Amino acid sequence: MELRHLRYFVAIAEERSFTRAAERLWVAQPGLSTQIRRLEAELGVRLFERHTRGIDLTRAGELFLDRARVALAAVEAAGAIGRDLEDGVAGSVRLGISSEARWGPASALLHRFNRQWPGVELTVLEASGGALWRDLREGRLDAMVAPRGHGSPDLQGLALGFEPWVALVGTGHPLAGIGPIDAEELNGVQVAAPGHRDGAVFDRAIAGLLSELGVAAEMRAGAPAPAVYAAVAGNEIVALTTSPDPLPAGVIARRLDPPRMLTFELLMRDETPSPALAELVGLAAAVVPERRSFAAVA
Repeated sequence: MELRHLRYFVAIAEERSFTRAAERLWVAQPGLSTQIRRLEAELGVRLFERHTRGIDLTRAGELFLDRARVALAAVEAAGAIGRDLEDGVAGSVRLGISSEARWGPASALLHRFNRQWPGVELTVLEASGGALWRDLREGRLDAMVAPRGHGSPDLQGLALGFEPWVALVGTGHPLAGIGPIDAEELNGVQVAAPGHRDGAVFDRAIAGLLSELGVAAEMRAGAPAPAVYAAVAGNEIVALTTSPDPLPAGVIARRLDPPRMLTFELLMRDETPSPALAELVGLAAAVVPERRSFAAVA
């Protein structure tokens, strides 16, 4: 039995006609009929009932059709892996994404990469920037996306652009409203901050933002992002970050007035990246000019 026999059989079963199957396969009909008779002889069963109106699958033919399709799909998948290996793009990529602030295009980037390289196993870990930085340097991650400030001499960096700072407030908080929030309204407000070593870079970013705005807010050590969102929704605290997508229930995102931007970067170890990682970095780099063009138009 050869692969062509399976392809011939599936085409005939789908077309319910030797003539149409021969046209679809670009083979002569007599030769197609001969190959199917040989296949039936090898299997020892009849696959088709032939009659004047066309053909029907026998019970054995229906069972064999399911198995033939599985076999052909497996061959196609193996061929795709072979093409990926020939292109040098296979294996896996482990990407860390900061949970303290979101880089907007991350979801679209991951979707595009998965569609373009389905043979690559992409694993995403969300955690504080400091935890991702350690995992990256110790080889547990291949790359990370986080606010700028985690770089070190043993890492390469790719600037990813900016995301606007927003104030996340609960729907029942005094600062809840529509449109930008005047920075002066943050004076005296309790603002969530990581408050631990893994969030030290983001703590400094928040402190720098408040200083730049001339705001005297109270930074209060908080918990990881999901718990912070719950505290915000409970009107207990305000969070300064970039807007999560989707917004948690009971939370409003208000841009700052005057507006301020948070810079993001992609980091990886200072070594030759695997072909799969190089493709991911290339897609990320392509996002930056796209977003700049959009911003210019907007």
